Amino acid sequence: MDLSVNICGIQCQSPVAMASGNAGYGIEYQSVNGFSNKDVGAVFLKGTTLEPKLGNKPERVMESPSGLLNSVGLQNPGAKAVIESYLPKLDLSETRYIINVSGSSIEEYAEVVRLFDQTGLPAMEINISCPNVKKGGAAFGNDPDMAARVVEACRANTSKPLIVKLSPNQTDIAEGARRVIDAGADALSAINTLMGMQIDVHSQMPTLGNNQGGLSGPAIKPVALLKVHQVYQVAKQHDIPIIGLGGIASAEDAIEFFLAGASMVAIGTAVAKDPLIVKKVNKGIARYLKQHNLKSVSELTGKLQLHTDTVLCG
Repeated sequence: MDLSVNICGIQCQSPVAMASGNAGYGIEYQSVNGFSNKDVGAVFLKGTTLEPKLGNKPERVMESPSGLLNSVGLQNPGAKAVIESYLPKLDLSETRYIINVSGSSIEEYAEVVRLFDQTGLPAMEINISCPNVKKGGAAFGNDPDMAARVVEACRANTSKPLIVKLSPNQTDIAEGARRVIDAGADALSAINTLMGMQIDVHSQMPTLGNNQGGLSGPAIKPVALLKVHQVYQVAKQHDIPIIGLGGIASAEDAIEFFLAGASMVAIGTAVAKDPLIVKKVNKGIARYLKQHNLKSVSELTGKLQLHTDTVLCG
């Protein structure tokens, strides 16, 4: 069965991608027996800034019930090093590789986009959940005005599709989606990690060296599904595709995201546990489509049927 999907004119051989931060710069899992990037619809490469970053002090990653807390701090070699040393190692015929652009200022985002615009990568994911240093450390993605300004600056420096990764920590994610769409986003990625903390009761200190970090994994899936559903109400009006992510670990999880409004999904934390999970999810999706006499994933997107006469409180 044909599982291909088209995202912003980019043909992807599978509706399942690998989320940024989990596949490094596209070569980390190549030595795993049975793994192939050909099974993956797209690989979102590691978050990249203009200059090299060492990242946060340890501990950086801690297990949490049904998830992971991470505070890596965008450790990366810088945009020019990625372009010169990492991209040439990728076989662009295997899958679609998409860079994740990060920054601490609007100008930095724009410059990183300009540099990657000159490469053979088909699209860029704009991570607006980075702290805005000039504004006291608040994340761009939590401020619709700042998020829109970042996207506008990036849009001015490339004609390639821009996939904007939305923060779930903002007050109104649907409004945030509307603002970045108006600013030039071609697609949306939802959601990024939820902010969390873990405390060691013996030392009476946070377990993460940065005190707080992003929570990912199955624990956030219910939140992610609701956010994708909310974003879809805006995105469908503009024919903007959504890449859904947040705790996906099975074909059933992926199908839930399609029903909520996603055109494609991305798997993150679960890949670390099982590098072959994308292949398994592909098979499960194909089986579901066959059972329901469906020809493509697009027939599932946004087909969620809501109960009527409901109340908003829990």
